Amino acid sequence: MLATMTYDNPSPEINLNSLVVELEHYRRQSEWLGLVNDLHARLSGAVDLPTMLEAFSVWLTPLVEHELMAYENQERNRVHMLCSCHGPDRRQIIEIARKSLKLQTDIAGSYCGLHGNFHLHRWNLDKFKASGIMLVLKKDKKISQYEEGLLNKGLEILSEPLQRALEYEDLYEQASHDTLTGLLNRRVFEERITSIMAQSHRHGHPVTLACLDLDKFKEINDTHGHAVGDMVLQKMAMIMENMVRSCDILARVGGDEFVIILPETELADAQTLANRLCRAIDQFELPALGSSKLGISIGLAELEPGQTQEKWQQRADEALYQAKAAGRSQVHCL
Repeated sequence: MLATMTYDNPSPEINLNSLVVELEHYRRQSEWLGLVNDLHARLSGAVDLPTMLEAFSVWLTPLVEHELMAYENQERNRVHMLCSCHGPDRRQIIEIARKSLKLQTDIAGSYCGLHGNFHLHRWNLDKFKASGIMLVLKKDKKISQYEEGLLNKGLEILSEPLQRALEYEDLYEQASHDTLTGLLNRRVFEERITSIMAQSHRHGHPVTLACLDLDKFKEINDTHGHAVGDMVLQKMAMIMENMVRSCDILARVGGDEFVIILPETELADAQTLANRLCRAIDQFELPALGSSKLGISIGLAELEPGQTQEKWQQRADEALYQAKAAGRSQVHCL
């Protein structure tokens, strides 16, 4: 007779299969918990956005190979990319990422697409109660369903630390920028000048310091009031910011006092920029000033080998003093 199988007395084969399935489930669950703990540990040591994204990319690499990871938050004007490619591939993949970030889409979840030989996955992080867009690009091979599942789970964990990083950067932005003009403040200037000087002394690269002071600013305040004076400072800051390079350090260090650190810039080139600044400000007209003319005096000093920060700043200050003594909108070099 054939043995009869009942639910009360299942066969040994069924018991074994169920056990194997259950053990595999627990193995995967244990493996995922280990990955989660590793990700939390990496993210706990990251405060700012670039470090946070790098930690996530390093965690992701053994699980999902990728050539680029990018994050953009338009509201906060934040964009950061991590790319492991080199040469032509690097230029191509960065251009793909830039174009993809510009795409306007109402898709709440993820979007996949093929661009050349790069497979792109794009997430709207609203899905994870965060804000911004996340991109992951992989060369030649599409991200599998399993890999996409890992990414979804990873992004869900990343979302809260990511928001903290954005809030931290907002606070840093407030602490490092002058509230009236939006320029860097004295504290940041003091931090940056030390490292820039060290690089110049180490590699022998030129760097020039410019000290700037608005001409007859006290008269403007006394005649037209502090509200107009504030407007003048804001307009001057805007003019200067539009004329310096992204690598230059432009800061407001006092009432009408500004400084510019010009890396990789010899004195003659700095003088050319200073003269252009003087002309731009001289030509600027502000209706609230009536017939009053704006002007700025600039003192320049190139860092000398072995020179201390104190001595360098003293030379730039002395050059500014001589520029102001020579009249309105003057540039003097030491």
